[in-house]
Amino acid sequence: MKPNRLMRTSANVPTVEPSFDPFSFVQRHIGPQAEDVTRMLQVVGAPSLDALIDQALPADIRQAQPLDLGAALSEHELLAKMRAVGARNRSMVSLIGQGYYGTHLPPVIQRNVLENPAWYTAYTPYQAEISQGRLEALLNFQTMIAELTGLEIANASLLDEATAAAEAMAMARRVTQSQANAFFVDRDCHPQTVAVIRTRAEPLGWSVIVGDPATDLDPARVFGAIFQYPAHPGPFAIIAS
Repeated sequence: MKPNRLMRTSANVPTVEPSFDPFSFVQRHIGPQAEDVTRMLQVVGAPSLDALIDQALPADIRQAQPLDLGAALSEHELLAKMRAVGARNRSMVSLIGQGYYGTHLPPVIQRNVLENPAWYTAYTPYQAEISQGRLEALLNFQTMIAELTGLEIANASLLDEATAAAEAMAMARRVTQSQANAFFVDRDCHPQTVAVIRTRAEPLGWSVIVGDPATDLDPARVFGAIFQYPAHPGPFAIIAS
C-alpha cells in the first residue's frame, strides 16, 4: 500500500506526500491511493492533480494560503473543544417562519424511539446495515401515520420537508390510476417546498399548478395535490386522485 497524495488548496501551496503509517486513520480511511490517482488522471487526460485543479477551479475562487487547522486532536480533546465553542452560542427565538419552528420532543419518545439501540445494534457496524435499522424505524413510522390518518399509504423521508413533499408527489404519480400529468400545489405551501416540487417534476415531464385550492383545483386535471395545514407554518398532506 502506498501513501495518499494530498491535494493542494491553492496555486501557491504545493501538494505533499505524507509519510506512510499503516496505523494512521488518514492512511486507512482517506483515499484514493497514488496508483488510483494515476489511473484517474489518465482517464481525464490531465498530467497531474495540480494541473487538473488548475483546469477545473478558477484561481480567483481558490484560497491563497492553506487552512490553519493546527495540530490534530484526540477524540477527547476534540469533544472538549466543541463543547467550549458550543457554549458561546446564545439561545434565541426563531422568527423566520417558513416552517422552521420549535417542537417539543417528549423524553420517552427520544429515548425509546429515536435513541433506541435496537435500530442499529442488531446489525453489523457498517452503514449499509445500520440503514436497515433506519428503514425499519421508518416503516414503523409510516404504519403509525397510516393508522392515525386512515390513509392507505404514508410516505417517510430521511431528508427535509420539501424533499419529502417531492417524494410524496412521485409516489402519488406511481400509485394513481389517473391519466392526468399535472400536480396541484397549494399556494400556501412553503416557498422551499414549492421550489423542490418544481425541480423534481420538470425532468419527469410533469406540470405543477400552484394556486388556491378553493378556486384553482380541478381534480380531473391533476394526479395529486398537496395542501398546507395549517396554512404556511404547519404540516402538509398529500392526496392522490
